[in-house]
Amino acid sequence: MSPAQGGDKGKRVFLIGLDCADPTLVFERWQNELPTLSRLMNQGAYGLLRSSHPPITVPAWSSMFSSKDPGQLGFYGFRNRADTSYERMRIATNLAVDVDRVWDVLSRANKRPILVGVPQTYPVKPLNGICISSFLTPPGGKRWCWPPSLKDEITELLDGEQYMFDVRNFRTENKAWLLEQIYKMADQHFEVINHLMDSKPWDLFMFVDMGVDRIHHGFWSYMDPEHPKYQPGSAFENAIHDYYVHLDRELGKLLEKLGEDTVVLVVSDHGAKPLEGGFCVNEWLKQQGLLVLKDQPPGLVPLEKCEVDWEQTKVWGSGGYYARIFFNVEGREPNGIIPAAQYEAFREEMIRRFQATTDHQGHLLGTVALKPQDLYREVRHIAPDLIVYFGDLGWRSVGSLGFDAIHTFENDTGPDDANHAQHGLIILYDPQRDMGGQQLDGLQLECVAPTILRFMDVDVPTDMKAKPVTV
Repeated sequence: MSPAQGGDKGKRVFLIGLDCADPTLVFERWQNELPTLSRLMNQGAYGLLRSSHPPITVPAWSSMFSSKDPGQLGFYGFRNRADTSYERMRIATNLAVDVDRVWDVLSRANKRPILVGVPQTYPVKPLNGICISSFLTPPGGKRWCWPPSLKDEITELLDGEQYMFDVRNFRTENKAWLLEQIYKMADQHFEVINHLMDSKPWDLFMFVDMGVDRIHHGFWSYMDPEHPKYQPGSAFENAIHDYYVHLDRELGKLLEKLGEDTVVLVVSDHGAKPLEGGFCVNEWLKQQGLLVLKDQPPGLVPLEKCEVDWEQTKVWGSGGYYARIFFNVEGREPNGIIPAAQYEAFREEMIRRFQATTDHQGHLLGTVALKPQDLYREVRHIAPDLIVYFGDLGWRSVGSLGFDAIHTFENDTGPDDANHAQHGLIILYDPQRDMGGQQLDGLQLECVAPTILRFMDVDVPTDMKAKPVTV
């Protein structure tokens, strides 16, 4: 068995994950300048890949690789309520994932997966292969690779440099520094990926590049004339374009290593769109008389640092690319005041209120408010009472209090140019079959795990309900 080969049944799969890669850029705007991805598209099949609800990194990648929706997974974002108290939140690390993902199934089938940078793999768990964890690895985190001995090998490969899991503090006005760090991280990761491809046996190789996400959030306004902060002629006008070109070139080098037995999948967990502004959800709830504070905060303050009068409060929300809205329900929360019998009627009322929200000029935002029970096959743990997309994801949910208005054009967590769009992308390429650039329609990201297993001739577990991609 050569280093580049694993088991002997089924095809191998090489999965390229591009966090936040937008289909309009790859399929339309820059297709002719991305020869590697264009070749995969023209000889394979491609299309939109509908994300999870919500369309954010966590839970989207775990949903993709488990073929479970976020309700079945039991987490609805990076931070989730630990219980029905008002304070306790927990980060959705690898320990929060209690279902099989595709590499767990393959490990039991004696296949050898290699994972690099796949979200929600920290702390790393044992598998029949190799794993280097992702951007969610905390500073000083110890359990970031499997097997543990790989840590020294990677350190030696990088000449003693610290492995970069992410660009820390990527929400910054220092754009030159940010751009330098994104390239440094990508080039370091490609060095590690090349090393592992050349020296380790594998049947499934998957990696996720976070640089695409970071460069979108940092530089979208410089590229997009539709962005409210767009200024033509900036030195950073081509920053996103040039990074896509750089990635395409590096991907081409990786694909040269693959044989005729390897299927290539390119996927993104969601797309991107210009961030038009921020809707201060807790300020709005306060104005509506639904959130009551004991004292007005001095300046800009996160909700968790405010003294909330829970005996008078009915609703509160969390910020982020979308809003998680929680109700203070009698018999559920410690000081709940919404009668349980009125819960559904109150929820319908709140949906109507959110749908009526307007922008800073008084125009309807087009806000979408969704019930978890309508989205998911099952709702586990402490789900939000509503999931809200302000301006259908055109506006960010700003959770801090102390703003002078409901609308803001400055993010409370630092500069940010982009929000997430509901559709990512998928490209499927089988070197043994010319698909002629066939269009793939109606796909949702849960189809990816069963598609991998089908190509690798491994039985798809019965609890993976999505169907494999067929062309």
